Amino acid sequence: MQNAALYCADPKKISDAKKLAAGLKLNLLTSPPLPANTLIMGAERLELSQSGEAGPVFVDFSSPQLLYRLSRVTIKKEAVARAVGLKKTKPIVLDATAGLGRDSFILAALGCRVIMLERSPIIAALLADGLRRAAATGQIAHIRQRMTLYQTESKLFKLESQAKPEVIYLDPMYPARSKKALVKKEMRCLRDIAGTDPDSDELLNWALTQEVIRVVVKRPRDAECLARRQPSFVVKSRKHRFDVYLKP
Repeated sequence: MQNAALYCADPKKISDAKKLAAGLKLNLLTSPPLPANTLIMGAERLELSQSGEAGPVFVDFSSPQLLYRLSRVTIKKEAVARAVGLKKTKPIVLDATAGLGRDSFILAALGCRVIMLERSPIIAALLADGLRRAAATGQIAHIRQRMTLYQTESKLFKLESQAKPEVIYLDPMYPARSKKALVKKEMRCLRDIAGTDPDSDELLNWALTQEVIRVVVKRPRDAECLARRQPSFVVKSRKHRFDVYLKP
């Protein structure tokens, strides 16, 4: 992200802020003015502030919206759960494009162990902060225990060095084709930080070479298949579809 900085809004957090700024190679600020793109370390959480946006972006697994969804979550209702093959057995899922981690959280809530990979250091930092707070939230701490995060390029991750995943899950960013295609603030921020994943086709081709039983790709309902590869079958939700590739 260009012209970004880390602002420490809580003097008690200055030591943590220095470590994070060094790790992300960002300038550390302790007072305004702030640049257009700023990670803000406050007393409670880490958040991303961008000029022109109504509010900051942060990861909150205990938000009212997510807790409401969690209270109603079932395998039958969640298309992503059906797509990864979650039934009586709980597969280990490698989420190779973790983003803000919501799909990973739902899968973990349903009993899957989820290994999350995120190549953007800034998005990974936001996600790690959300996981830290989730671990201290009694209502969801048991779910967080099934989620592991690595900041890395998916194609460089060594699957054999970890608990063997059975499913690879991909949710690549895609270019907006109209102004209505990106209505959520979080999506705009993710695009600004990580771009539009121009290597999505390569990512699918990589996933299909791995020793897993299936690969699942989340797509807009009317989007083309990645790499023009036709899936074994499709699971549809109201706004998305999940292309499922079964491996022999």
